[in-house]
Amino acid sequence: MSERPRAGNALVELTRARMREAVREPGVLFWVFGFPILLSIGLGLAFRTRPPQRPRVAVLEGAGAAEVARALATAGLQPARLDAQAARLQLRSGRVALVVVPGASPAAPLTFRYDPMRDEARLARAEVDAAVQRAAGRRDPLPVHDVPVVERGARYIDFLVPGLIGMNLMSGSMWGIGWVIVNMRVRKLLKRLLATPVRRRDLLLSQAIGRVASLPLEVAAVLVFARLAFDVRVAGSVLALGVVALVGALAFAGMAILVASRAENTETVSGLMNLVMLPMFVFSGVFFSASHFPDKLQPLISALPLTALNDGLRAIAVDGASLVGVARPLAVLAAWGVTSFAVGLRIFRWG
Repeated sequence: MSERPRAGNALVELTRARMREAVREPGVLFWVFGFPILLSIGLGLAFRTRPPQRPRVAVLEGAGAAEVARALATAGLQPARLDAQAARLQLRSGRVALVVVPGASPAAPLTFRYDPMRDEARLARAEVDAAVQRAAGRRDPLPVHDVPVVERGARYIDFLVPGLIGMNLMSGSMWGIGWVIVNMRVRKLLKRLLATPVRRRDLLLSQAIGRVASLPLEVAAVLVFARLAFDVRVAGSVLALGVVALVGALAFAGMAILVASRAENTETVSGLMNLVMLPMFVFSGVFFSASHFPDKLQPLISALPLTALNDGLRAIAVDGASLVGVARPLAVLAAWGVTSFAVGLRIFRWG
């Protein structure tokens, strides 16, 4: 009788098989390495460092339009002169932030049309009002002096890159593990493994280990590209950043195992993964700060694993925090990972 394979050997062979399978899938390589770099290029160019942009304003044609336009031009603004229909359309589409309606006479009040919910519109309103008031003879009794301050880490691309890493770790773990497990179930490969001495714990751990094996290259690709293309630097320890990324990848690996533990087909698991990931894409501060959401939602948002991962990555990359400084995000990620893996292991079905 042949000797029963040891559990350690089974885990090694399953991990090796998973890594070989991943390397042979060009689509996986693109989404893991190529997509975040392309996203960095697009968003980095769109929000690159450049001189401050003056607000876009328009002056409604009619009596007094020429005088108002000259006053704004003197202040450095370049207003467009539009008729009522064109002004309404451009204001609605966001092409201009504010429309100035001159009064019927030089002494008549001006009317500002704008959306107060837009930051750009409120800024335009303040600049236009100051320009026309000074043109009318206002004098500021207290002179002021501006000192521009530009610090490394304050650019949008510095904020974006850790968020892209976090997003990629989440989506890579969810799709690279959850979808693969269900695909194996659909192809009846799990039932074949059921007839072997392989334990489900070894199978699921091999998926997580295979995912972690690609982690150094995955994170390094984004960081190296961001450094070369946009001079984005890691303020803290690269090792600490790697630890946070590792814990984050394992946390989402556990969540992927839970999502895929009982899904019967790829359509079902795709829907479940999107149900898990889409709220975090919106709320967890990938592309903009989560502080924009109402205060009542902040406790829930801070408990999300992607929020914890992004907060930990940014604290190290931008603020130079140590591992002690990101203890709370690490604890949140560990709680999600351990709980998800334990529940997924318990309810996992082979076929």
